[in-house]
Amino acid sequence: MDTEIRGNIVDVIKQKTYAGIIKIEKGKITDIEKVENEFDNFIIPGFIDAHVHIESSMLTPSEFARVAAIHGTVAVVTDPHEIANILGIDGVYYMVDNASKVPFKFYFGAPSCVPASPFETSGAELNPKDVEKLLKNDNINFLAEMMNYPGVLNNDTQVIEKINSAKKYSKPIDGHAPGLTGKDLEKYVECGISTDHECFKLEEGREKINLGMKVLLREGTGARNFNDLQKLIEENVDSCMLCSDDKHPNDLIKGHINLIVKRAIENGIDPFKVLKAASVNPISHYNLDVGLLRIGDPADFIVVDDLRKLNVLNTYINGTEVARNGTTLITSIKPEIKNNFNISFKKPSDFSVKKTNGKINTIVAIDGQLITKKEIEKPLFSNDLILSDIDRDILKISVVNRYKNTKPSVGFIKNFGLKKGAIASSVAHDSHNIIVVGITDEEICKAVNLLIENKGGLCAVEHDKKTVLPLPIAGIISNKKYDWVAKKYEEIEESAKSLGSNLHAPFMTLSFMALPVIPKLKITDKGLFDSENFKFISLFT
Repeated sequence: MDTEIRGNIVDVIKQKTYAGIIKIEKGKITDIEKVENEFDNFIIPGFIDAHVHIESSMLTPSEFARVAAIHGTVAVVTDPHEIANILGIDGVYYMVDNASKVPFKFYFGAPSCVPASPFETSGAELNPKDVEKLLKNDNINFLAEMMNYPGVLNNDTQVIEKINSAKKYSKPIDGHAPGLTGKDLEKYVECGISTDHECFKLEEGREKINLGMKVLLREGTGARNFNDLQKLIEENVDSCMLCSDDKHPNDLIKGHINLIVKRAIENGIDPFKVLKAASVNPISHYNLDVGLLRIGDPADFIVVDDLRKLNVLNTYINGTEVARNGTTLITSIKPEIKNNFNISFKKPSDFSVKKTNGKINTIVAIDGQLITKKEIEKPLFSNDLILSDIDRDILKISVVNRYKNTKPSVGFIKNFGLKKGAIASSVAHDSHNIIVVGITDEEICKAVNLLIENKGGLCAVEHDKKTVLPLPIAGIISNKKYDWVAKKYEEIEESAKSLGSNLHAPFMTLSFMALPVIPKLKITDKGLFDSENFKFISLFT
């Protein structure tokens, strides 16, 4: 059916706005007619999230699309390495298949680091042959973030094979290099790695851009770097894109890339530059089949009330209206359930730590950041056992292998603020073992067993009181609709905060405490890990 859409058309490429009528046939823009009268609305290119892990929304791709479209997102560049760490190549195909069932544009990458490191236990591995098999697939558009930057710098054979496969099939290579500078960064870029979304300092972003990288300004649930990096858009917009990386469901339901665009414009950045970072640049870099309001383009665009309020009135993808005035028009899909959860219940003594002489290496969480600090603390102990110290906010943290029965690793962490109870999650980047922080061994054990019982999820416990969000798909994704998941997540996050946590997003922060490729100190199922020197260290000093 032919369609005509009228409004003030924003031509981001030519940097001009004019009143016009867009004519659409069979999903393509066939003509744009300029008219004299102005309209009350504006038509702009749809927003693109240039780097996101769909799994972090705890939604299936089809359900993610339903809510993202409301906010004017028409496409995402997505790395399915979360589910790949659990289900392997079958997990990637699961995401691609589910995504294909809705009218939304997903561009999937081949996960480059599964597992993310040899310092944790994952449910699967993608070797160079697996990665090449994925890259040969037309549904796979790029080599996803190369987190193993030491492997790149040290010419690790498997790492180089994966990079060469991406070059062989002429597909972009995404980076992941927090804090990497100087000669090491130069070598990393020379290997063909073209983007980075881990910048948290302006000078770091400038250095990477000067070396030819594209910097993705990230504003998600766990990491919020936009304010520190926004000057890059004014300085060198051609090298900038916008991304969320990880967006929890309660945040996603409130907004997506539209919120970054709106804030940037409010902060005085040229709207044409902001919109270029939000649409033109990812389309160009990743060679996406997404329209930019040109004749012959796919009819992908959004209608907003004005260029400052940015209230999304309509979202169109391939000429089909997929959202209108805050309501999704995409039909919900009942997903297939797949999982990999293979352990028996634990007992409180599994989490006890015997006293020894000396102090303890302690993780220090930083609100709103994926990086941590390391401090050495004197532990609190009783009856030869080290306990959580509520007064000094030094709490017990543990990671439990979800794939086979092994002894849990136990450490201590500051800045979670819990005064009682425990919280636990099987969303624990990147191998998604169970991670838990709490006060007593009994409550820690109860939280872990609640997740084992549900084959994955998030939970908060306090004595006999418990709140749980089940995640039956791979232990990290819900099979429910987005509004239910968002509401349930709000409920469980409030439960965590009622236990004393003052973190903005306690479960998001918790989920990254097991990621050994981000500095400084983390904990995996194998023990306490020094992410700066890439080695395990003892709990005791």
